[in-house]
Amino acid sequence: MKITILCVGKVKESFYRDAIKEFEKRLSRYCKLNIIEVADEKTPDQASDTEVAQIKEKEGERLLKSIKEDGYLICLAIDGAQPDSVKLAKKIESIGINGISHLYFVIGGSLGLSDAVLKRADYKLSFSNMTFPHQLMRVILLEQIYRSYRIINHEPYHK
Repeated sequence: MKITILCVGKVKESFYRDAIKEFEKRLSRYCKLNIIEVADEKTPDQASDTEVAQIKEKEGERLLKSIKEDGYLICLAIDGAQPDSVKLAKKIESIGINGISHLYFVIGGSLGLSDAVLKRADYKLSFSNMTFPHQLMRVILLEQIYRSYRIINHEPYHK
């Protein structure tokens, strides 16, 4: 399966980049992984609701340009489903079994995802009701994808 992780913004901290590289290496035996970063918009202090909507819309347009119609789109969203690791593994496995060869995960910017991106989603996934920095979320997502493949292949992984 091909997995593309679409992210708004770049990862600046070297410790996050190191963790991302490690999971990219680990995942290389299970899937073809691609991470695409799109530019984030500057958010003015005390941005109005209109400004927030415009920023999310611009970032959303950039994200949607990278998604092919035949791909399955999972958006990370606070109101998404909160499966445990085994259920997430089953979800990823079932997507492949159903003949879908390209799976997309989308991580929004600091303001979240646009309505257009969320409407395009085939599934919304949440790791918690808490808010995390999107750089950290990238590491958490990669770890959970890796854990999913270990579960799918009946391979040991710490619990």
